[in-house]
Order: sequence, then C-alpha cells, then structure tokens
Amino acid sequence: MKIRTKRKDRKFWAGISPWIIIGALVILVPIFIAMTLANINKQKEYTTQLLVEKGAALIRSFEAGARTGLGMQWSSFQLQKLLIETAQQPDIDHLIVTDTYGTILADSDPSMIGETYGKDLDLKHIASSKQVEWRQVPNPGGADTFEIFRRFSPTGDSFQGFQAEEKTAKGSKGFIIFVGMDMGPVNTAREQDTRHTIWMAVVFLLIGCSGVISLFLAQGYRSAKTSLSRVKAFSDSLVENMPMGLVAINGKGDIISFNQTAESILGCMSRDVMDKKADDVLPRPCVALLQSLKTEKKLLEKEVDCPVKDGNMVPLEVIATILEEEDGAFLGYVILFRDITEIQHLKKEITRSQRLAYLGNLAAGIAHEIRNPLSSIKGFATYFKERYRDNPEDEKTAEIMIQEVERLNRVISQLLEFARPMDISKQPTSIHTVIRHTLKMIEAQARSKGITLRTELSPDVGDILIDPDKMTQVFLNLYLNAIEAMERGGDLSVSLSPQGERMIRIDICDTGRGLDREELAHIFDPYFTTKPTGTGLGLAIVHKIVEAHQGEIRADSVKGKGTTLSVFLPANSPSVI
Repeated sequence: MKIRTKRKDRKFWAGISPWIIIGALVILVPIFIAMTLANINKQKEYTTQLLVEKGAALIRSFEAGARTGLGMQWSSFQLQKLLIETAQQPDIDHLIVTDTYGTILADSDPSMIGETYGKDLDLKHIASSKQVEWRQVPNPGGADTFEIFRRFSPTGDSFQGFQAEEKTAKGSKGFIIFVGMDMGPVNTAREQDTRHTIWMAVVFLLIGCSGVISLFLAQGYRSAKTSLSRVKAFSDSLVENMPMGLVAINGKGDIISFNQTAESILGCMSRDVMDKKADDVLPRPCVALLQSLKTEKKLLEKEVDCPVKDGNMVPLEVIATILEEEDGAFLGYVILFRDITEIQHLKKEITRSQRLAYLGNLAAGIAHEIRNPLSSIKGFATYFKERYRDNPEDEKTAEIMIQEVERLNRVISQLLEFARPMDISKQPTSIHTVIRHTLKMIEAQARSKGITLRTELSPDVGDILIDPDKMTQVFLNLYLNAIEAMERGGDLSVSLSPQGERMIRIDICDTGRGLDREELAHIFDPYFTTKPTGTGLGLAIVHKIVEAHQGEIRADSVKGKGTTLSVFLPANSPSVI
C-alpha cells in the first residue's frame, strides 16, 4: 500500500461554471451591440452633418462669388465659368442651378443647360425657404452622390445674371442650387470607422467578459483559499492531536512533520528535529524499516522494541509506507507508531486469566479426588498413633503422617478457594483502618526480624466499597511475602494515594532480594514460588481477590534491591452507590 496524493492541473476555467460564461455573454453582448450601433449611427450623423455643412459653405461661397460678379456686371458666360471652376473642387460631382420649374439655368456640365432636374422635389417650397436640405442620390457607376440643395439668391428674389435664360426664368418665383458631393471617400472613412468601432466593441466585450470572469475567479479563489485554510487547520489539528506518533520524511531524508504523540513517545521536541536527517533522530529499528522500504516499496507493519531518549526500551507498533504523487512521483516516507506497553500488558493479563481459569477447573476436580483418600490416611495415622503409644519411634512416625496430611489438606483448601468463584461482600470501609489493622497484626513478626514499618497514607482517600475480610487477606499475604523476602531486615513501606478521580493506589515496597525479569513475569501464576516451603497459591489468590473488586495489581522488582506491589482499587464513593 502506498499513500498517493492527487494533483490536479490548474486550468484557466477551473472552478468556473459554463453557465456563468454564457450568462456573462447573454448580458454583455446585447449591451455592446447596442453601444456599437449607437456609435455607428452617431458617426453616420456626424459625417452627414459635415457633408451638409460643407455643401452649405460651398453654396454660400458660390453665392458670394455670383454676387460679386453681378456687381461687376459679369455676363452669364462668366458666371457659368465661375460655377464650373467651383465644381472642380475635390469630392464635388456636380453643381446645378435651376428655377422653380426644374429647368437647369447653370450646370457644371454645360451640356445639361436647359434640361430638367429635380422634378421629384417640391421646388417651389424649396425656393421659398432658406433651410438647407439634403438627399442621397444613387449612382450606378460608382459611389452615391450626397446632394445638398436650398434656395439660391445672390441678389434677393430674382437672378438676372443668366441673360440667355431670361425667357425661361420669366415667371419663376426663385432659383434652387444643387451641390452634389462624391460619397466615395466618405463611405471609405465610414467603413473604416465602422470596422474600428466593431473591433473596439469586440475588445471591450472581451475585456468585460474577462472582468466578469475575473470577479468570479477572484471570488472562487477567496472561497478556495478559505476552504483550504480550514482544511489545513483541520488537517494540522488532526495530525498534531492524533493518538499515534506521526513522522513525515521528504525525499532527501529530512523530517518535515513531527506531531505531539511522537514527541511524547520518543522524548524529542519537534523544534529540535525538524529539517534534520531521519537517520540521526529516529531509533534504529525505525531507520531499518525505512531502509527496507527502499527495496520492498510496500506497507510495512512491525512490532519493535525501540530505545527512547531516557534509555528505556518502549514496545512500539510501527507502520511505514511510501508517500508518492498520483503519477507515481516519489515524495518521501510516512511512519506511524504507537506505544503498545499497555496492550502487551493486557494481552499478558488475558492469557494469564485464561490459564488460571483452566487451572482452576482442573484444581477443583483434583482437590475433590484427593481430599477423600486424605481423610482415610489421616484416620489410619491417628489409629496407629494411639496403638503404638508405647513405642515412641512409631508414634513419632504416625504424628509426622498426621501433620503432612493436615498440610496437604491446607494446600487443597487453598486450591479449592482459588478454584471456586470469588464471593465478595462489599461494604463501605475505611481503607486507612484496614491497612493500619493489618500492619498491627504483623508488627511483632517484623520487629523480630529487624524490619522497620513505614506508612504514608493520604488523607484525600475516603471510604470505599470493599470486602474488608478479603482485603485483609490480601494485605496480610503481601506483608508476609515482603517479610520473608527480607531475611536480614530492611524497610517495609506502605503508601496510599488517589490515582486520578476513579482509582486509589496502595504500594507495598520491601528492600528484599528482589526478582529478575523471568520471575516477575510469573509472580501471579499458581504454584509459582521462590520460597522453598511455599505453595505458590498466595499471590494467585491475592490477584483473584483484587480482580473481584474490579481492581488491578502490578509488580515491579529489581534484583537485589527489592520489590513493589501496587494495588489499584476503584474509588467509588459509598454515597453514590
């Protein structure tokens, strides 16, 4: 098993719904189309206005020239020449003067004089008004002509300069001048402006869409950043407070993560080990697992005894694996471990309890089978003792037989007591009183062996629910074992203290010969004893009594220095039971 981390490619549209883009286009496209059309219409109106103003200026210029020529009494030929010269200006298609009947009196094209022009217009109305008007005249041979026309009056209401046309103009109420302007350059400029406007609209549309999308991207970024911060805080808290030690190592072998549980188990502070080589910090068994990962590249799980900073050996359950990306790129290693001292202790307790249960059932059957023959043997021994009263040697032999039978009967009684279910009668009891009473019972025996009794009883421990007779048996057995272990005198210390809010602790310490590790492992097993005359059932019965009180007993010993037996009992107050 390998821990893989997923890495998604970052794309521009990541986190943006297509509907957001469509919505932005639906909103922005009509707006920019309307703006573009409005700009095009404004440009068209502007060019039209420029053409009208240019045509009006040209008409005023021609009128001024005609007025000057009339003052100088020019002939109609000279005025016609002035019109032709004026029409030769760039972008002018034609220049025409007609009367109200549409008869051409003067034209930039002399061949058109006398022809009719503008009959589709209300020439009389135009001749009576000074308002400039315009129209767009189609031109099949090229660009359309933009034509400006209005009343022509260089000298007032009559124009007599064109002598050749006096008869034609007779009865006319005025004259109209037409200025035709070539729209080719205007159309070209207008098309360029239109293209420029459209491109600008497209650019602004893209900028607008980009702005809208950027807003959503910014919002998405802020949301993602907030979510990422929350996830990071959660993951950091989870890693830091998880009940297992965690060490993360990068590809260079440097430690990059070291949580609180790892600090507690290994006795190292994270600030002292971060960015240091794992080989220099981790215990050798953990380093060996990392070396194995380099070749096996699989999940490794193993129970090892690891030396910690204070020199003690701590049993650890260690899980090590490789950390890599989704594409298989190597990132480093992850090591998880936990202290299994209590688990191993519980396993041993379960195994011992199962063994004791089996031995108890076996002992009950054996004791029943042995006790009946013992009664017969004791009866015969008593009979021979009375019969051979006159023979001291035979009487002594019979007495020995009786004593051994009684000793064997006591062993069987203890065995039956161990085998049968423990009958506990709990009642509110002062544990201080029980301890002092039992110490008083062995005081003389301890004094005779030169043993000093010491007590340290905390006043914070009140009455608890126990069977006083059974607990008296427990303490007496522990005291007597301690006295027998101190053949040359010593100290027997008894301490009482609260252990948290739910338990109390009684420590019985001696300064005797102590036990080695192998002996300590079997101290509560039945028939295990280090005394030449012991039965090996005393501590087994003590263990059973303590368990019947929902308590626990533990042993700690150093060879040649002494032994400590710790009894843990529930501190349940009688008032709440």
